[in-house]
Amino acid sequence: MKLAIKLAWRNLIGAGLRTWLNVLVLSFSFVVIIWMKGVLTGWDHQAKTDMTNWEIGNGQYWHEAWDPYDPMTLNDSHAPIPDLLSPIMESGDMEPSLLVQGTLYPQGRMQSVVIRGVNPKQTLLHLPTESMNAGTDAIPAVIGSHMARSARLREGDLVVLRWRDINGTFDAAEIRVTAIFSANVPSIDAGQIYIPLDKLQQMTGLHGEATILTFRNSEDLKDEIPGWVLKSKQDLTRSVDELIKTKSTGQLVLYSVLLLLAMLAIFDTQVLSIFRRQKEIGTYIALGYTRQQVVGLFTVEGSMHAVLAALAATAYGLPFLLWMAKVGWTMPMDASQFGMAMAQTLYPVYTVGLVASTILIVLVTTAIVSYWPSRRIAKMNPTEALRGRLQ
Repeated sequence: MKLAIKLAWRNLIGAGLRTWLNVLVLSFSFVVIIWMKGVLTGWDHQAKTDMTNWEIGNGQYWHEAWDPYDPMTLNDSHAPIPDLLSPIMESGDMEPSLLVQGTLYPQGRMQSVVIRGVNPKQTLLHLPTESMNAGTDAIPAVIGSHMARSARLREGDLVVLRWRDINGTFDAAEIRVTAIFSANVPSIDAGQIYIPLDKLQQMTGLHGEATILTFRNSEDLKDEIPGWVLKSKQDLTRSVDELIKTKSTGQLVLYSVLLLLAMLAIFDTQVLSIFRRQKEIGTYIALGYTRQQVVGLFTVEGSMHAVLAALAATAYGLPFLLWMAKVGWTMPMDASQFGMAMAQTLYPVYTVGLVASTILIVLVTTAIVSYWPSRRIAKMNPTEALRGRLQ
């Protein structure tokens, strides 16, 4: 094997420009595959982190009647907070939220919204609820930046909000926007208005009731609570996992095209090399090499393209990948339009498993492509090969 590697290295260097063109194409495939997979990994990590910090904590309980995709369920999606969870809530490791359907009237227009009652003193989520403690003659409210743009509201604005209480009676009052936050989780922004929980409970007559219970620690989640549905962090982030899986499948097309181009170049190089080096092959066999050893020599020679490509990719690709991990990849369009947890700038995350698996896949594929045309050597007649005639 050591001799085969030395001969393969000599032959590759002797091939000159042809070798380095193959190496360049293959190294480009290395860099692009690792970068794109790193972007998806970074997106997955960022999306789950943002959802944890802004919306879901480390798990939730939903009222059994609530369906986030059916606004008609809001009227019945509330129940008293279970007594067994009171110690957790008092410690600040659980925060209840009450959801009520409402209507906003900004500048004479009408816009349907979901009113979310939250604890102004909560520290579990990154929502700027502390601004609700600001002294104001109206109901203090917090909204997201997208909600502010769609309703044309700014911090300090007064706007009329209408809701319906437990008895079905409509009521209205003025709210004052005390803070506008920006988050990468559209589900907590679009059509959402946050006001103090106790105030919303008083407005609707739903004293001590909630729709969602969010936990800081997953260990505090109980197995079953009557009237409530347990939603683990894995359940709440499953949509992100499915999206990443779909995107990964789509990227396989690009990976296949890149590898196909590189493998085609290596295949052609091997075929041409075998055709032009018939006398050399015959000499190896005449000197005592078995046909399989000669096949192995050419297979090693072709596989070394992947090794050289990995070294070349390290030389120019490593600085690029590290730079991208630092500055990120800014989307050419507004990421909020996708309707999912996605930052405007994605920061790739590269893992040892990602790099190792990419190198292994390319190396194995290159070895197979190199071995395929080399099989013909086993059928060669040494005498004819020495004469330069390939049967």
